[in-house]
Amino acid sequence: MTSTAQRAELQNKIWRIANDFRGSVDGWDFKQFVLGTLFYRFISENFTIYIEGGDDSVNYKNLADDVISPEIKDDAIKTKGYFIYPSQLFVNVAKTANTNPNLNTDLKAIFDAIESSANGYPSEPDIKGLFADFDTTSTRLGNTVESKNETLAKVLKRVEELDFGNFEENEIELFGDAYEFLIGNYAANAGKSGGEFFTPVHVSKLIAQLAMHKQDKVNKIYDPAAGSGSLLLQAKKHFDDHIIEEGFYGQEINHTT
Repeated sequence: MTSTAQRAELQNKIWRIANDFRGSVDGWDFKQFVLGTLFYRFISENFTIYIEGGDDSVNYKNLADDVISPEIKDDAIKTKGYFIYPSQLFVNVAKTANTNPNLNTDLKAIFDAIESSANGYPSEPDIKGLFADFDTTSTRLGNTVESKNETLAKVLKRVEELDFGNFEENEIELFGDAYEFLIGNYAANAGKSGGEFFTPVHVSKLIAQLAMHKQDKVNKIYDPAAGSGSLLLQAKKHFDDHIIEEGFYGQEINHTT
């Protein structure tokens, strides 16, 4: 499938998710919950690929948590920066989402556990607050536990249906594209009253292209007012064939954007 077809299919599916929540969850809140769920699925699958290491005989999602040795956990955190037990994986939580009466509190416990797994490691500052914007007990999801669970289950099941395929075989960076699509549709007008403005994707793309014009290599890419990260994402896409010596850097005064 071409990158254009992949992107169109992904955006159509996300739009259908939005229709499911029309009127029940505010657009900006919807963006936060769907992005959080997408990210949860992304790091779960990424972590699974790392643990299995290409060994078809290992099926991490079906393992019992108690077979994971402290040494395996320690090595994984040193490499990935965090740890996710099999029972905490997105795929296993989504499987029982519709029938789990404790879904919202279970999710909170999982997110807390993922963040705390980095405690005492060099990655702790980066992992701390990873799911800060995904409050599974928020009244924005519903006024009762049952309504919160129903909303969360819908998000989990809809995100479960998204076909990300094999990360290494995708023509586009699907998570990044989903992020840009959600930001572009739900964040563009959300912060204007506070003097915050979302840079449209086509503008970010043009800036990135101008920055790389006739460059064989660059030292680093830096955005001093990163906001949602649109410019950095576009720069990453357009610098794929170039040498970035020191990577990408962003700075933002509002950590919730």
